Amino acid sequence: MRFTETELSGAWLVETLPHHDARGSFARTFCTQEFREHGLAAEFVQHSASHSLTMHTVRGMHFQKAPHAEVKLVSCIRGAVWDVIIDLRPDSRSYRRYAGFELSEGNHRQLYIPKGFAHGFQTLSNDAVVSYLISEFYHPAAADGVRFDDPAFAIDWPAPPAVLSEKDRSWPLLGAQFCS
Repeated sequence: MRFTETELSGAWLVETLPHHDARGSFARTFCTQEFREHGLAAEFVQHSASHSLTMHTVRGMHFQKAPHAEVKLVSCIRGAVWDVIIDLRPDSRSYRRYAGFELSEGNHRQLYIPKGFAHGFQTLSNDAVVSYLISEFYHPAAADGVRFDDPAFAIDWPAPPAVLSEKDRSWPLLGAQFCS
């Protein structure tokens, strides 16, 4: 695997390096030892997947509040997505900044998202499946989010959302809360 730190402190792109032969390919997608060698969380108690049917569907921007904040390792195992993270950690050098990355079944990238980040994505294809490794159990009372179009973060999405859940549409404009 190849680990590349992103411009947002603590967030990493992790690329699998497939071995190809006449049968197809094989790639290691996770290794506890390699993650620990990079100072990254290596224990994930929950594995989840989302399936979005329509291109330009937006999911996010989600996070869990402390003490249930979570690390996520996200990959797109079918189709393609524009994956976006926002650093909401007030003591971070990249506080209030966002970054976006294309994740697809073809580019073999994963995004390591540390605690204190909001996360979401927009599908770049129909029939996209995103896989999540999550370090903490889900706590409904800790679930929170910021609006995908919050002007405080000014995320440059690839296209207007074609599909957006009512929950994601109704997050309050909390960006000001994180920008004070």
